[in-house]
Amino acid sequence: MGFRVHAPSSYRQGHGDHAPNSRLAPLRHRPGEREALLARTRVARGALTPEKGRDAVTHAIARIALIPSNPVRVAALAALVIAAPARAGTPTSCESLTSFSFPNTTINSATSVPGGPYVAPDVWHLAFTNLPPSCQVSATIKSTSDSNINVQVWMPTQRYNGRYLGTGNGGYAGGFFQSELAAGINNGFATANTDMGTAPADGISADALVGHPEKWKDFGWRATHLMTTFSKALITAFYGNPPSRAYFAGCSTGGQQALMEAQRFPDDYDGILAGAPAHNRTHLHTVTVAQYRATHLPPTGYIPVTKFDVINQAVLAQCRGQDGGVTTDPFLTDPRDCKFDPSKLQCPGNVDGPNCLTTDQVAAMKVYYKGPVNPSTGAIINPGNMPGSETSNPVGLGFAFNENLNEPSFDSLFKWVFGLTWQWQTFDFNQNVATVDQLLGPDLNATSTDLRPFVNRGGKLILYAGWADPLIPSPSTINYFNALAQTMFGSQSAGAIKQTQAFARVFMAPCMWHCQAGPGPNSFGGMIQQPVPFDPQHDLLNALTLWVEKGVAPISVVATKYVNDTPQAGIAMQRPLCVYPQIPEYKGSGDPSLASSFRCVTDERTDFNETPAPQYGP
Repeated sequence: MGFRVHAPSSYRQGHGDHAPNSRLAPLRHRPGEREALLARTRVARGALTPEKGRDAVTHAIARIALIPSNPVRVAALAALVIAAPARAGTPTSCESLTSFSFPNTTINSATSVPGGPYVAPDVWHLAFTNLPPSCQVSATIKSTSDSNINVQVWMPTQRYNGRYLGTGNGGYAGGFFQSELAAGINNGFATANTDMGTAPADGISADALVGHPEKWKDFGWRATHLMTTFSKALITAFYGNPPSRAYFAGCSTGGQQALMEAQRFPDDYDGILAGAPAHNRTHLHTVTVAQYRATHLPPTGYIPVTKFDVINQAVLAQCRGQDGGVTTDPFLTDPRDCKFDPSKLQCPGNVDGPNCLTTDQVAAMKVYYKGPVNPSTGAIINPGNMPGSETSNPVGLGFAFNENLNEPSFDSLFKWVFGLTWQWQTFDFNQNVATVDQLLGPDLNATSTDLRPFVNRGGKLILYAGWADPLIPSPSTINYFNALAQTMFGSQSAGAIKQTQAFARVFMAPCMWHCQAGPGPNSFGGMIQQPVPFDPQHDLLNALTLWVEKGVAPISVVATKYVNDTPQAGIAMQRPLCVYPQIPEYKGSGDPSLASSFRCVTDERTDFNETPAPQYGP
């Protein structure tokens, strides 16, 4: 659902993640660990060597083999073996693909692109030092007379690992995520991305799709499936062999695409990585409407952005260190343990001030934490946001972003139903939600929890989300996983959870915002994140390939927080992400900026995970 908002440089300098992170001591490593990490980071960023293809892997293994023996060295060697290029036929001429034929499809261009440094021109601007050369194909698929699905497929001509990677989009799409395409070929995958057929929509607005129901279907499910079938055929034609495995990775709208594929087209992918999925689409979009209403009706509910940091500090003062983390953390490890009441910040005598909340502002924050509610029945339509997700930075896509727009963010789908004259002020959270569900739910909501066809063919699913996501409330991801256990095994008991983990696993990132960034450790191989070493200890996509192909299920992954979220500035801290329902717990001694100072444990506390009412869930 999300996309990146660029704040003015002066704003970013004064309102980065949270200042305490930039003051963390430099990361210290065991003997040989720094050399291994640097070597693997250069592999991940495509900067290791001038050698190419199989030679690059051979030389990388030789170099890492020189590192003193330790677990990190073993992991690095294993990851490189997993990522080694698979055998493939000799690629045909890239330019000859302009004559490639596929139903209802026009090849717009097929271009050989040299490798080397690359900065993606999309909103994420991920940078790469040494991309492999590739064949880049642009195509348009017209599945209906009103469809115009644009697809890009990038196929590396060196370092190809024999696998296909479909990638997701964000918001209402309408363009490409070149950052994901580049990251894919950098890790050896033939990689595809689609604009989901929604152009001229952009990330936040799709008013242009009013009156175009076929485009709603393209956005909901059709574009991703057609991208997949086309890309596999094109890859087979180019390399002379079909891809050995197919993976999908996306976050937000990309996460919704991921789950829709598992549910509707279980044969498309062997492994799926779904981050912060916007799977409960018609109900999720009521969240920003409810929040916008709370801060604009009445106008005195508006909260100046600086107050969000005041609220966040109050949350941390009450709750940090009680949930497995340490008292010096500038974030919460598991915010479900935090029972924060914004009323404690009530301004004395309701006289507004910079460090307190008026009665109407308290009411607005309660909506933020509770989520939208059906006023007629009291039923929760969608969970609210977690304590600790408050931020003044609009990049988080939370209150500070939403309340300063001219209308609620991402509200176009309501206009698809009610027309361009739709007004947020009069939206009925009872009758209007039911109308939206009836018209759009079948195509936009990826809420089926019967994944037997996907599971029976060996499919594996990894879900992840940031605990401090200010846009898509983090309980939604856990709710979907729990609903899988309920549907597939009849309960949400520990035994049913364990059975579900045979094919699906969840990893929750402390204080990561929407898909990326935030004060907590936020880089671990998720889409549009800063790069990390491409090995199963640090990268969830690599861990997914190991699970699918070798049967080794991930139990944890090390997440990295870079200084100012900039890899070139160095590592501020690392922390393990544990397979849900485990949490990372500080061992009681050791440097808290090191992942080795934490262990994954079963949370002994009973955590409340807010769920929507059955008619709105999971």
